[in-house]
Amino acid sequence: MKKRVMFAIIGLLVVIAALAGVKAMQIHAMIDQGKKFVPPPETVTSALVKADTWETALTAVGTLNAVQGVTVAAEMAGKVVKIEFEPGTAVKKGDLLLRQDTSSEEAQLPGLQAQVKLARNELERARNMVADKIISQSDYDKAVATHDQAVAAVNTTRATIDKKTIRAPFTGRLGIRQANLGQMLREGDPIVTLQTLSPIFVDFTLPQQELAKLHTGQSVRVTCDALPGETITGSITTINPLVDSETRNIKVQATVSNSAAKLRPGMFVNAAVGLPERRKVLAIPATAVLYAPYSDSVFVIEAGKGGKQLRQQFVRLGEKRGDFVAVTSGLKEGETIVSTGVFKLRNGQSAVIDNKLAPAFKQLPTPENN
Repeated sequence: MKKRVMFAIIGLLVVIAALAGVKAMQIHAMIDQGKKFVPPPETVTSALVKADTWETALTAVGTLNAVQGVTVAAEMAGKVVKIEFEPGTAVKKGDLLLRQDTSSEEAQLPGLQAQVKLARNELERARNMVADKIISQSDYDKAVATHDQAVAAVNTTRATIDKKTIRAPFTGRLGIRQANLGQMLREGDPIVTLQTLSPIFVDFTLPQQELAKLHTGQSVRVTCDALPGETITGSITTINPLVDSETRNIKVQATVSNSAAKLRPGMFVNAAVGLPERRKVLAIPATAVLYAPYSDSVFVIEAGKGGKQLRQQFVRLGEKRGDFVAVTSGLKEGETIVSTGVFKLRNGQSAVIDNKLAPAFKQLPTPENN
């Protein structure tokens, strides 16, 4: 009985050992196969590192301000009896916006006009009588004064009616209505904002050492986060003659066209003042850069065993212009780099170049509005 148990245990151990040996051989074979495996080459698009000359520019963060912008307010106290505008619409100079109650002034006006007519007749008679020396010069002067006072009373009443009839002071676009029908407005209470949107001012500051490079008429490029991919051009119209004594900066104002009303007062923008000097840079597509917290890098395409091979190269970047970015160090002119899809590549990987679907890179791209 004991011998049978022993033989069974020995047999079981032999089977286990055999299975372990077979499994070890399989694992060893898989390891050898993995060592011999060569991944297929990655298909990439390429771009040549080229030297280019870029316009030198002075950059600053600016603020948009309306050429004309006011909050239309009540000049006199009175009740709102009619609102003639729609918020957000465009109006022209002189368009009626709001009427206040002028019933009492309009009721007084006919009586005052009658007094003017009477005073005018009295004045005519006094002029004739003073010529014939029937009345004294003093009586004539009183008639003149009475006539002038009557005319002044009529003009004052008409001016009151005009002040309670609110009109647009200039052409522009209205904002949100701040007055309601039947509301009692006090002097100075806001009614609606009015802004002229085209053209529009761009106000920004530059260090005082750049003053010698600035002059009116100089080209200015404006970009904004609210309009990605768009560049609006304008020109410098005013250079403040006073330098800020605290910051030693000088305030510059440029004027840009805004016919589509995409720019609004109060927005911040990036302004770049173009200078006549141009500098040489090494430009590469921005999509060729693998951005990382520790350092940015690109993949250089070099000749390797059996074909092309990728080498990861760390670079230092400079200014960005459209689809391109300048490289200040890490690359040489004439080198070939991967232009797109760099996030899926690794150092030492083999590659095949196929530029059939490579995008066209431009300094001033004009993306389609989808």
